[in-house]
Amino acid sequence: MQFTTLVAFALAATASVHGVPLQKRIAQVISDSTTKWEQACDAAGGGAKCNQVAVASFGTLLAAPGPCEQQNAADNMIDLAKTLNNDANMIKFAQIFAQQPRNSPTSQSVPYCQSAPRNAELKGLFQCQFQGDNPKTFVGGTAVGGAGTIPFGMNAPLNPAGSCPANPSGPIADGSQLVDLTQNPGVGGATSTPSTTGGSTGNSIVNTPSSGATSSTPSAAVAAVAASPVGAVPSTTPASGGGGFKLSNGQSAQKLNAQFATLTAASSCTANTNACVGGAFAQCVGGKFMTTPCGSGLTCAALPLVNSPGTSITCTTTADAKARIAATGAQGGITGSG
Repeated sequence: MQFTTLVAFALAATASVHGVPLQKRIAQVISDSTTKWEQACDAAGGGAKCNQVAVASFGTLLAAPGPCEQQNAADNMIDLAKTLNNDANMIKFAQIFAQQPRNSPTSQSVPYCQSAPRNAELKGLFQCQFQGDNPKTFVGGTAVGGAGTIPFGMNAPLNPAGSCPANPSGPIADGSQLVDLTQNPGVGGATSTPSTTGGSTGNSIVNTPSSGATSSTPSAAVAAVAASPVGAVPSTTPASGGGGFKLSNGQSAQKLNAQFATLTAASSCTANTNACVGGAFAQCVGGKFMTTPCGSGLTCAALPLVNSPGTSITCTTTADAKARIAATGAQGGITGSG
């Protein structure tokens, strides 16, 4: 289970309606997309790998990852399920995750992956779109019928536009989670039914593609994700073996937090990198930081990973950040300055 409550929201994008540019923000708590899968994984005995794969997966719903990263992440979720006696709930929730709408940087429809999944359970599945996405134009300005606008394996545009097997009636409401609308992934000719369960509450922030995407076997894919969680910033000090990376991780987290303390919303940055700015989670888009406030009582911080070299950037409490860094043996608190 996760040790902290982490909060994530979707990033905004520029939209155009009737030729007039405007700013449109579609909020999405991306971590809600994998919470039920993670709960099923915990129940199946997946241990620490459950959170690692869940975090790696929901980050693919942001705008920066490529069109196949979400599918790759769903493959990783099913890979782990297959190591846990083919857990049916894990597979079901992975199938639904594969169809969750992604964030659009321009309020246009998001292109579809144009390659087959590793696992047969994902065959024929593709993401829905949000209702606020332009159904006639895809990100990059591509008109319907162009490259990436038709799901893999199909030869005609979707009808209705924006639909997916789990929600064949069309796109879903902006910011909503498909897993809260249905427990039926729509495979095998089944029809979607409303879910009787409420929304989830576990939250996290990340924004880089899922790792292990090119692995050819379930065990290798899971191991790759576990070794390099999405959202992790590699440690600047090599591991010395035998768990020696823990102190290095703590010191790397302190160094990052000290650097974050100097940043402002006006600071220059490298595209698609993450940081903390003024206590808020930040993603660099177009050379500028776009910030998402953490929840009440939370602040953004770099934390040391526990089972592998590196750090992660999340929203957490100040006390938790201090405790995690201190547990590595690093001295000087969150920034190393005392």
